[in-house]
Amino acid sequence: MAVDAGADAIGLVFYPPSSRNIDIEAAAEIAWSVGAFVTVTGLFLDAERSFVQAVLEAVPLTLLQFHGSESPEACRGYPLPYIKAAGIGGIDDFTEFSSDFHDAAGLLLDSHGAGEAGGTGKTFDWDAFPADMDRPLILAGGLNPENIAAAIAAVRPYAVDLSSGVESAPGIKEKVKIQTLMNEVKRVDCER
Repeated sequence: MAVDAGADAIGLVFYPPSSRNIDIEAAAEIAWSVGAFVTVTGLFLDAERSFVQAVLEAVPLTLLQFHGSESPEACRGYPLPYIKAAGIGGIDDFTEFSSDFHDAAGLLLDSHGAGEAGGTGKTFDWDAFPADMDRPLILAGGLNPENIAAAIAAVRPYAVDLSSGVESAPGIKEKVKIQTLMNEVKRVDCER
């Protein structure tokens, strides 16, 4: 549904406590079904290296997204580019965070605090989103069809990342919400 609506990337969550967790077999089926120009991202939170390796052997991912307390060395220990996520409340110095993850394909800033998992469905003060960073910044946290235009206008992120904002229930995506959101993103992009 997301690809059909025009999404540039999809995310597959490999974190068992999450309502969005997917098993390796289903993830592989989904990953093989998307088009050639869609980024297939594997999301992990403090996963064992052996588990990430097992996913990489079975699922044709093109990008990794780390949401836990992974070190820079752990993130760069795989043969794919990665995004490092952090809760906006857990970063004291954005310049230092960016420097620590200098080889990340992007930095994702979410609404959760230090030591918490993302996916809360809550926004944060977009004025706290750092401007003029030296790498692509991805906005997450409480985004939905009703606020996505305002979020993009306020922050001008490289990309947006969301899940709960297009769900009818935890882990269940809703086609109409996805299409409405993508229409808003396209509308704002045309106005830039």
